[in-house]
Amino acid sequence: MYKLRYLLLMAIAAVAFSCSDKKVIFPDDLEVYPEEKGGDNEEKLPFHQVKTKAQTTSPAWTTYEAKTVDRLLEYTITEEPERDIYGGWKIEGFTNTGHFHTQNINGRWWLVDPEGYPFIHTGVAVFEPGASDRSKTALAQKYGSNANWATQETQMLKELGFNGTGCWSNVGLVKGVSQPLVYTVYVKPMLEFRAYLKSIGDFDSQVMGWQGFPNNVIRVFDPRFDQFVESEAKKLEQYANDNYMLGYFTDNELPWYNEALDNFLKYYSDPDPCYQAAKRWLDERKGRDANVSDINDADRLAFMGYYFETYMKKVSDATKKYAPNKLYLGCRFNQHNQELANPEIFRVAGEYMDVVSINHYRKWEPEANFMKDWVNWSGKPFLITEFYVKGEDSGMANTTGAGWIVEDQADRGYFYQNFTMELIRSKGCVGWHWFTYQDNDPENPNADPSNLDANKGMVTWDYEPYSPLLESMKALNSQIFQLTKYFDQ
Repeated sequence: MYKLRYLLLMAIAAVAFSCSDKKVIFPDDLEVYPEEKGGDNEEKLPFHQVKTKAQTTSPAWTTYEAKTVDRLLEYTITEEPERDIYGGWKIEGFTNTGHFHTQNINGRWWLVDPEGYPFIHTGVAVFEPGASDRSKTALAQKYGSNANWATQETQMLKELGFNGTGCWSNVGLVKGVSQPLVYTVYVKPMLEFRAYLKSIGDFDSQVMGWQGFPNNVIRVFDPRFDQFVESEAKKLEQYANDNYMLGYFTDNELPWYNEALDNFLKYYSDPDPCYQAAKRWLDERKGRDANVSDINDADRLAFMGYYFETYMKKVSDATKKYAPNKLYLGCRFNQHNQELANPEIFRVAGEYMDVVSINHYRKWEPEANFMKDWVNWSGKPFLITEFYVKGEDSGMANTTGAGWIVEDQADRGYFYQNFTMELIRSKGCVGWHWFTYQDNDPENPNADPSNLDANKGMVTWDYEPYSPLLESMKALNSQIFQLTKYFDQ
């Protein structure tokens, strides 16, 4: 098949060159590869064919194509520009504000670092030492101390082309390194409020939903929530003057379901403040006394904008007070849920967030039309804050977690390159965070239920690197700036 496509391309090229001495530029969707590498530098092997399953119980493997930098047509691997202390490329032409900010240049979004250089936040989430007894013993034997671990593993990540850490990383250890990675901070006002409500018994006789929220709603209209917003936001103050702090997240994967209006009216009643807010909104919209049976899909989407904006205004007003020059990176939308296809959610996000954060699962690669919508609806760039794939050769059962399953660590590396190239191609993505640094210890009885036996890490529970994965990560990370130019052409 590849040979037939190649011969067809050569025939087209021969006709074109007979009419013009200009170089032929072929359509973007016409990908042609010779079967073997030959003398011409432009000849490349076909993309990798990777067998994968969405989960261990899937009945059969499905084959997907994975692009890698060494097999892109008309692409030459070239040394990248020099980097500064934050990991930005020393390229002129960007605004220098003295702190991290976003900037759109010729239709492409960038982060810009405190020295005024373009920056893509290539991070690793949960960058911290393993918590199990066996992992602690392995760390002591290999590194001697947590501080030595942080120094050595920071250097490893930098050598692999990573410049930052994502959510749930050990910020204290990250900051303790002489020249640290650019880090993010996580505060959780709604999750803390949920814990409070549970502690006082407000969850009785409720239907539990996503993330343990009763009835798949969050109580943004409850005035008791406000004190948790303030106390969590105040935690950012200690980082406000640190140039290595990129920005912060508030909460994670909240249930922004379109049925929120229905659920507030079905499961709550007067004088509950959330019921009152939803009822008042619907009555004003309909111009009369209304109930659940009066709700249509347009009402649901419009209410989502109001409901979401109530959360966003409260948290952004508080966090900007304590960290005014740091980027608000959003509340980590969830690929499972409905918000990623909701223009109202993104319209509101664009008013309050500096960057929209998205945990991306269930897709082999990010889809161009969705990424375009996210940017157009919000007017802001986005950051992929979780993605990963699990290898069958790891010895882990891989029955938990949302990531895809592939046969081995080489395929995990191909997945990484293919996925991140689509992010670069989008022009709206300003970074990504691999989830996660380390596999959990499968013998750890206290592991998170979603992370009991899953090969998500770059290293094993006892700190042995998955070399084929890391080699592919380095190959891609060392070409990010050149790839932006390649795709922009």
